[in-house]
Order: sequence, then C-alpha cells, then structure tokens
Amino acid sequence: MSVHKEIKKMTTRTLQEMKLAGEKIAMLTAYDYSMARILDEAGIDVLLVGDSASNVMAGHETTLPITLDQMIYHAQSVVRGVKRALVVVDLPFGSYQGNSKRALESSIRIMKESGAHAVKLEGGAEVVDSVKRILTAGIPVMGHLGLTPQSIYKFGTYTVRAKEEFEAIKLKADARILEKAGCFSLVLEKIPALLATEVSQSILIPTIGIGAGSGVDGQVLVSHDMLGLNNGFHPRFLRRYLDLHNEIKGAVQKYCTEIKSGDFPNSKEQY
Repeated sequence: MSVHKEIKKMTTRTLQEMKLAGEKIAMLTAYDYSMARILDEAGIDVLLVGDSASNVMAGHETTLPITLDQMIYHAQSVVRGVKRALVVVDLPFGSYQGNSKRALESSIRIMKESGAHAVKLEGGAEVVDSVKRILTAGIPVMGHLGLTPQSIYKFGTYTVRAKEEFEAIKLKADARILEKAGCFSLVLEKIPALLATEVSQSILIPTIGIGAGSGVDGQVLVSHDMLGLNNGFHPRFLRRYLDLHNEIKGAVQKYCTEIKSGDFPNSKEQY
C-alpha cells in the first residue's frame, strides 16, 4: 500500500512561525504554470506573482503598464502549478493608489478569479487605508517599502532608498504602521542592510529582503534574474544560480543546425 505524504501548505501563519523560530523564508517570482510547478516542487516557501511580469514577460521598461486583468491571468496560471507554496499577487499600478474602495475591489477580483492566497501593495502611511479595507474582506496583505518600482517617476531612479536619515525614519515608521494595520509580512527593497536589520528586529511580522542584506527574515529575487534568463541586469544584490540565457541559446542553435543538416529527426524519432 503506497502512503501519500501529506504536503504541508504554506500559510501566512507558517511564515510568522518561521520568523519566531529564526528560520529563513525563501521567495521567488513566478508568472506561468510550468515555472511555478518547478519552483514549488523545489521547495520554495512563497511565490510572488510580481508586476515585474511587465518587464520580464512583456518587455516593458517599467512595471506601470501591466493591468489588473493581466495580473489575474498570470496568477491563475501560477496557482494551477502550486501544491505547497503561498502565492502572493502584486496589485498593479492604478488598482489601489488613492482609492481604498478600488483597492478592495481589485483584491477581491484577484482572490476570487485566481485562487491566490494574498495580495501585495507598495507604500507606507499613504496606503494604510487601502490595507485596512482589504483586510476587512479577510484578504491577507503583504507590504512593500524601500524602493517601490511603481513610484519610479517620483524618484526618477532605481538607486538605493533610505540612505538619508529622514527617509530612514519614515521607513521605520511606515513599517510599524503597516504592521499595526494588519500586514502579515513586508518586502524591503534596496535599502541599507543595517536599516533593514533594524526594521526586522523592531516588528513582529516577517520581512523579506531584496538588496536589503542578510538581517531580514527571508529573501526574494526575480526568478528570471536568478536563473540567468535576463543577462543584461547586474545589480550587486543578484546572485545568478544558472546562465539559462546562453544554455537555451546554445540548445536552439544546435536544434537549427541539426534540422538544416538533416540530422533531426533521425530514424528512431519517427513513426
């Protein structure tokens, strides 16, 4: 008789327990079924259906153009590939800013139409009304502070945030505000490592860093960057675990050559 080992699903509570136990959280982005399935089988804790799909899937320069409908499509694809990971979906630009009613409606659509487990939005005190309103529907919210890519035109650059003391003070205050509002976790992007450590120690909810040093409770990278599918992006915080760009290119070149030489298909590869 085969015994099926029960897969323990990741929840927002699991992440909280991991922080308390000092166990680090591993998070990556996913945008499609096939990749989500591999990442989930590999044991990733959290999958973020990021608005970075705007860059890596659609080729836009910023995350701003992606729509709520497109985010839902990506989220549906990812959820179908997942058995264990917690799936968090970015609320895209324009679907929540300055309008808590719209934020709630957008979040309800994501949860209802994709089957994802939580939403993520950027900003601190200025989005707290949206956070609270989304939570009234029982939808878990992950916050995002530091470099907030949807505000690229406000800052004008993707450089490290919160190096100035006034910005660091605001970031620390925002972290506490988001925790108090009920966020289950925070992403801290591209901020000084010391500040990220300080924030992580000052709040009870888990922090996930990207370019925020090792003193946070977990790490997130864009999977296309980490796997080397994007070869033109070299920030200091990125560690490449594969060079898929050249691996795939080489395989396709070989495929083309073997078709043209008549080597593929051979006698064993036909009916």
